[in-house]
Amino acid sequence: MDGLEQRLIVGALLLVAGVLASKLSDRLGVPALLFFLAIGMLAGSEGIAGIPFDDARLAQSLGVVALAFILFSGGLDTEWQAIAPVMFSGIRLASLGVLLTALGVAAFAHWGLDFGWAEALLLGSIVSSTDAAAVFAVLRSRNASLKGRLRPLLELESGSNDPMAVFLTVGCIRLLTEPGARGMDLLPLFLLQMGLGAVLGIVFGKLALAALNRLRLESEGLYPVLTLALVLATYSATVLAGGNGFLAVYLTGLVMAREDFIHKRSLIRFHDGLAWLMQIVMFLVLGLLVVPSHLAGVAGPGLLVAAVLMLAARPLGVFASLLLAGFSLREQLLIAWVGLRGAVPIILATFPLLAGLPHAELYFNVVFFVVITSVLLQGTTLAWVARRLGLQAPIEGRPERPLEFLPGRRTTSRLEEFEVQQGSKAAGRQIVDLRLPRTTLVVLISRREDYVVPKGGTVLEAGDRVMVLADVKDLECLSRLFGSAKNGD
Repeated sequence: MDGLEQRLIVGALLLVAGVLASKLSDRLGVPALLFFLAIGMLAGSEGIAGIPFDDARLAQSLGVVALAFILFSGGLDTEWQAIAPVMFSGIRLASLGVLLTALGVAAFAHWGLDFGWAEALLLGSIVSSTDAAAVFAVLRSRNASLKGRLRPLLELESGSNDPMAVFLTVGCIRLLTEPGARGMDLLPLFLLQMGLGAVLGIVFGKLALAALNRLRLESEGLYPVLTLALVLATYSATVLAGGNGFLAVYLTGLVMAREDFIHKRSLIRFHDGLAWLMQIVMFLVLGLLVVPSHLAGVAGPGLLVAAVLMLAARPLGVFASLLLAGFSLREQLLIAWVGLRGAVPIILATFPLLAGLPHAELYFNVVFFVVITSVLLQGTTLAWVARRLGLQAPIEGRPERPLEFLPGRRTTSRLEEFEVQQGSKAAGRQIVDLRLPRTTLVVLISRREDYVVPKGGTVLEAGDRVMVLADVKDLECLSRLFGSAKNGD
């Protein structure tokens, strides 16, 4: 076998090990990301496999592509109706919260570890963003969720705070590498990048919807290929135009999530799997890049930075951002504790390496301790903290839809699922007696673990999930019909 085949089989074995590790994490209650990291270290230059890997440029390139797909998947899988009530709170957390978190870590690094201000702010920027994928993976392993507005708020924050962290990191590197650069010069650059990123993200989202619904490709397998190309084109075009590509790809996914398009559910599943692949790859890369013998000298500072981040800097950003936002103290405490660090700090830690900064390896090793401490400590106690604060909720098991609706170019119909509520107008009545609008068709009924083919004489029961093909203008009427009849007939 030549070198290519050897590298391919090693890569395949590492990915398989990562997938099997996720299964083991469910049983042991330890976050899967920690296993991915351990596998990378065992395969690294000082591990069992002894694979030499120190290519910072390749690691950064992989990281940029990985983050683009992770953010797009996050936006695509977001329910707009859920995040709309927490939109402004999420934006404050993603901007002001990230900035204050970075400043909190920077203050400690400057006064406690004798970093220069620019170097301290660079360290704070690298570790300032959170990873909701890690949070909800941990909750799923405990068969738990979060109550009320907490889940949508954290989804929105984690999907939109990475662009801010990337901007701060690149800005600090610019201050360190360009002698004439000043901090105030970053403000117009920030406005330009975020403004262009937002505008182009919305534009590419609209273009993506039009392309998916109008091209009518002959094979379903071509649609994932098209969305892959759209993500890469969105990121690259935005960056070339001077905007923030990461914000653009997230907003592209978010714009698409608001509308119906061909093969929507299958594309969401595809990009969810791709996002998991990107997470696995980045943690494996971190494990490969880390040289364990170099960690001992920074263990103390690394653990101190992790402690300051979790116990002071992150809470500072949360409390200041959510001031007067209507969240209780218990909710703010949980949001502060939920700030797990994942793939993004790993990706950003490669930026100083590639820029050739004097203490680039120090940043990377400190980030290693921050990520591993966050995943190990916060990840394993998250469900317990949520339970103690009274904010844990069980995951509602929803059956997968067996059908998918492919909208036409000018169609106003949608395939919606309604749950028949106890005491509603539909409960206990035949479908023929519901007097549904003429343009409405009951397609399928999900009853417990079985499916019922609907007929006119089929009697609906409380708890049934009814799939209805209806005109958009009739959805509100149908929602009242199947929902709880609080006002009576």
